[in-house]
Amino acid sequence: MTRTTENYNIQKKLVAITIILFVVKILAWYLTDSVAILTDAIEYTINVVSGLVGLYSLYLSSLPRDSNHPYGHGKVEFLSAAIEGTLMVVSGFLIIYEAINNLKHPHEISQLDYGIYLVAFTALINYAMGYYAIKNGRKNKSIALEATGKHMQSDTYATIGIIIGLILIYIFRQAWIDSFVALAFALIIIVSGYKILRGSVAGIMDEADDKLLKQVVALLQANRREAWIDLHNLRIIKYGGTLHLDCHLTVPWYYNVHEAHTEIDQLDLLIKDNFGPSIEMFVHTDGCLDFSCQICTMQNCAVRKDELVKKIEWNIENMSGNNKHRAPLSPL
Repeated sequence: MTRTTENYNIQKKLVAITIILFVVKILAWYLTDSVAILTDAIEYTINVVSGLVGLYSLYLSSLPRDSNHPYGHGKVEFLSAAIEGTLMVVSGFLIIYEAINNLKHPHEISQLDYGIYLVAFTALINYAMGYYAIKNGRKNKSIALEATGKHMQSDTYATIGIIIGLILIYIFRQAWIDSFVALAFALIIIVSGYKILRGSVAGIMDEADDKLLKQVVALLQANRREAWIDLHNLRIIKYGGTLHLDCHLTVPWYYNVHEAHTEIDQLDLLIKDNFGPSIEMFVHTDGCLDFSCQICTMQNCAVRKDELVKKIEWNIENMSGNNKHRAPLSPL
């Protein structure tokens, strides 16, 4: 089973559970007539809609590449996350509106005990499913699945606040607490939605993922081979659950095609062993130049023209540069 197919199946389970929890929240609001529970249900309506959008996006991203989409359909997940983040922000402002309206026109809340039990049940299930979605989203490199999980967990935090508010109302019989709790957690939902929206825009714009780059660079530095004289122009682009890695690899100029390809195979094997098989690599090989001797660590090179001056420690700055070759080093 591929990552995208697994993500799609996970999302189907999440959508089914989301619909069930939505019905439970509506029942809790019907019993209590609480504006906090109503706003929780409104926010959860966004959960249902975004879950269906996420499900469709994962279906598209699972489709194989074709002539119109040579890199696959994975980027649709960024669009799904953007929709989900936008809906979260909108729902947060809807909650604020309803809470303020309730402060102006308060009404009596009934059957709070049943409401507390039902909402607590939805919070428990919701958080567990959010954790499940985030864990699998990170494992399978799915921004849509991870966004769904973060949304579910942020909804859980809001629900916990609502439960606390309902308990306080039940104890002190003060209806205004209902609205203040809703206002406070509306802000949490808006902030979470903004973060998801920001991440999706970064993905659409192919913004560099420094965390991922650092992981790749550290792996290459720790396992560099003697014939890998230099590695630069390193770039990584995410397409849903697939990563595309481009780089230039400098090898000895006298290597024939087969020898150079062996080094590329070793590089490819190293990356896939550590980051999974859903990685496409495009490696351009450069032959070393005279000044490359100053950074070359090969022990038995019959054509060396200069002594080793300094072994360059690879990092993001010197591996993601646009130089075709390293500039020569000044003598020590």
